[in-house]
Amino acid sequence: MSTEAAVSSIPRIGDPVPEFEAITTHGPLKSSDLKGKWTVLFSHPADFTPVCTTEFVAFAEKADEFAKRGVQLIGLSVDSIHSHLAWIRNIEEKLGVKINFPIIADLDMKVASKFGMIHPSESSTAAVRAVFIIDDKGIIRALVYYPMSNGRNIDEILRLIDALKTSDAHGVATPANWRPGDKVIVPPPKTVDEMQERLAGTYDEKIDFYLVKKSV
Repeated sequence: MSTEAAVSSIPRIGDPVPEFEAITTHGPLKSSDLKGKWTVLFSHPADFTPVCTTEFVAFAEKADEFAKRGVQLIGLSVDSIHSHLAWIRNIEEKLGVKINFPIIADLDMKVASKFGMIHPSESSTAAVRAVFIIDDKGIIRALVYYPMSNGRNIDEILRLIDALKTSDAHGVATPANWRPGDKVIVPPPKTVDEMQERLAGTYDEKIDFYLVKKSV
């Protein structure tokens, strides 16, 4: 596939997951299979590379934490299925860590291109480190891109999932550095009457009418 064919626009927050069909280390996978459960779809540049190996180990070590949140992990690179299988076997042999989540084999870069994972200024033949958080309705809720030289923080991905689920459950926003148990932000008022109610109301923390926090 040419570089031009592989490059596409990056899906945006709120977009449905691009339609795709792929082969993975756990068998066939298509976009409709993602509905019904939250998903973290993440790409890596290549198998048998040092940074990618540390990331896969880190994801695997946190697999139970993702499972507790009802989140499935799916990896992706433009390597073959045989390369994936050899790599996960090598990780288990050398590092004692089992990779129990599926990895998409994307030799023709079709899936990577649909998710905007090919950045020619970085590489025209490998995916950058993209993370897509997808909800149980198949909607993209967050996306983060990292350069090929720097590994991801898995705890931050878990924190973001917790924040998204808290916002959905309570109709609130979360402040910077929020973690479960911290106060959340009450959405700002949209009318003068709502503003007056906000000013007169009692909350855990009230800076001004537009910045109010409460516990959930």
